[in-house]
Amino acid sequence: VQLVESGGGLVQPGGSLRLSCAASGFTFSSYVLSWYRQTPGKEREWVAVIGSGGSTYYADSVKGRFTISRDNAKNTVYLQMNNLKPEDAAAYYCKATMTPNVYWGQGTQVIVSS
Repeated sequence: VQLVESGGGLVQPGGSLRLSCAASGFTFSSYVLSWYRQTPGKEREWVAVIGSGGSTYYADSVKGRFTISRDNAKNTVYLQMNNLKPEDAAAYYCKATMTPNVYWGQGTQVIVSS
């Protein structure tokens, strides 16, 4: 089983990034997929989730700016992040869940700075 995030980097406030998380080793289409983020010294924070049927939910802090999507043909989940703010800077992680299985990626760093 593997989840590999990519797409992080340095972006100016107000800019956009699209994160990707490529999965392998499990039945991707059956899993609930989530994005979390974490900054040093803080707990990992839930950002967004997409169900196996495509329903999406977002944390209030990113609602209207971030969009989660999935491509089951490519075994990939995405997080489109627009109008980025300095407080969005964090390591972003994807998670795949189908009870009792939970898989995490290794994270990708997002830096928001001018």
